[in-house]
Amino acid sequence: MRPHIAAIYAFARTADDLADEGEVPPDERLRRLDVCGDWLRRSLESPVLERTADGDCWQIESAGSQPDYQALFLALSNTIKVCRLPVELFYDLLSAFKQDVRTHRYQSWNQLLDYCRRSANPVGRLVLRVAGYNDPVLDSASDCLCTALQLTNFLQDFERDHAAGRIYVPIEDWNACGALDADLFGRKLTPAWRSALQRVGARTRVLFGRGRSVCDGVYGGLAFELRITWHGGLRILERLERNQFDVFVERPKLGARDSMVILWNALTWRRG
Repeated sequence: MRPHIAAIYAFARTADDLADEGEVPPDERLRRLDVCGDWLRRSLESPVLERTADGDCWQIESAGSQPDYQALFLALSNTIKVCRLPVELFYDLLSAFKQDVRTHRYQSWNQLLDYCRRSANPVGRLVLRVAGYNDPVLDSASDCLCTALQLTNFLQDFERDHAAGRIYVPIEDWNACGALDADLFGRKLTPAWRSALQRVGARTRVLFGRGRSVCDGVYGGLAFELRITWHGGLRILERLERNQFDVFVERPKLGARDSMVILWNALTWRRG
């Protein structure tokens, strides 16, 4: 199972890195993601990947160390075929990475959830498929957990994302609370922004509750890992809530003591 998970992770990590290379012009980042999609398509059509006439499928080098794209996509295509993975989930990921390049604000909660549907939820579904689970009920619970984890990360990285020009809090929420984009440049969390973040936090907590059942619906090592993941994400959210979401004062992170608590909670897990 682990080699297949590694292939999926390598694809997602590589494509995400291509989307987030801030010094590269947006049009070039989008082109590179299109090339990733072409590599994926061609790897599934043929067991051999060859350089195209114009060489375009080799021109997605990043500024850092260059991955072996040929090996990456050959491994991924093998995983997709062996595990019978829905290829559309990979294209969903690519569409979300492209959206990261184009979209830095979200008008509504539904728009943000749609982004999470394509950027986070496919990973959970792919892990379930690799483990041999194909159950709509488990898929739904996994979607809730994956979205909750991503929203928690948005709340945790609120300051960092804003510094990069992105806000993952729906505009309709911060408008309703009277928050202003300009307020954030002072690097202080105003009461209005705290209210907006609390709104997102409350919805995220509901999603954690709905996603808990995926930890009960699988068995073996995957069940244990999902329980650790669930407790870890919820612990970050609880710390954000305790600090009233003020990541300008302190960005919550987990330490050794948290790891022990999370491990104990996972070991003493009770099915819901």
